[in-house]
Amino acid sequence: MLRLLACLLTLLTLCGWSAPTRAQPPFPSRAITIIVTFPPGGGTDLLARKLGAALQQDLGQAVVVENRPGASGNIGARAVAEARPDGYTLLMVNSSFAINPGVFQHLDFSPQQDFSAIINVAFVPSVIVTRNESPLSSLGQALRLGLPQDPMPYASCGNGTPQHLAAEMLRARSKASLQQVPYKGCGPALTDVLSGHVPLGVITASSAAPFIRSGKLRALAVTSAQRSPLMPTVPTVAELGWPGYELDQWHGLLAPAGTPSGVIARLNAAFGAIMARPAMRAELMELGFNPVASSPAAFDQLVQEDIRRFGDLTARMGLRVD
Repeated sequence: MLRLLACLLTLLTLCGWSAPTRAQPPFPSRAITIIVTFPPGGGTDLLARKLGAALQQDLGQAVVVENRPGASGNIGARAVAEARPDGYTLLMVNSSFAINPGVFQHLDFSPQQDFSAIINVAFVPSVIVTRNESPLSSLGQALRLGLPQDPMPYASCGNGTPQHLAAEMLRARSKASLQQVPYKGCGPALTDVLSGHVPLGVITASSAAPFIRSGKLRALAVTSAQRSPLMPTVPTVAELGWPGYELDQWHGLLAPAGTPSGVIARLNAAFGAIMARPAMRAELMELGFNPVASSPAAFDQLVQEDIRRFGDLTARMGLRVD
């Protein structure tokens, strides 16, 4: 009987018959999860939630934003690297993703090979802040107060984050005595600057902007090459005496490597349409973001180039955190 069945299948195959294949449901057909590598309250989390809400409305499927903070984003990144490459688990990242390979020697995933780029959605500068009641009136004064035996503490959004790198670049150029106090994200760092536990903070402009507008924080400088339209009276670090100083932070979305190209294209188009809406752009600009919408190839090129650029920079600075 088995031989008869085998012969029958062989005969059908030779005649051009093939077993019917089950049609794949159109993407997406179920909930999408966006993993954010930092805690709630920071700029990356805020951006992910706004995009997630818009994506859910547009695609008609639930979009869940899940925070997996820790190790400057490496915990969440590893989770997505190990996820099924089907487009239903995405990673919301910022420039920390490209900095981490240079400052962490023992990553158990490959930022270069384990992800597929979807879209770069925004750039945002960081801002150096102190609480409004602080006696620190300028960046120069804050840098002068740090002594080798008693360095000036500053809150960063975590080891290896753009804020950490921005402060270390400033320390190297100014020869000031600074001491990082790392947090698990910009939200917790901001909380301790507002409470006065740490006198100085390097925070994303999107996280700090509401508190600057309300008078709870005083902005001393922005890290971008030009002044932020959100706070046009705040000078750049370069303006204050360190020409050429610049560090902006990008935000974007990645998927696990091997995600089908059609799914990547569908997600890129969906997020691109969201970023093109005047209302969304105006809202994000009010929060300090500079909205963009790149192709997957352009975002992949940005990530790979920044991995090399930040790797060279952190090596020259001797910046290691493990």
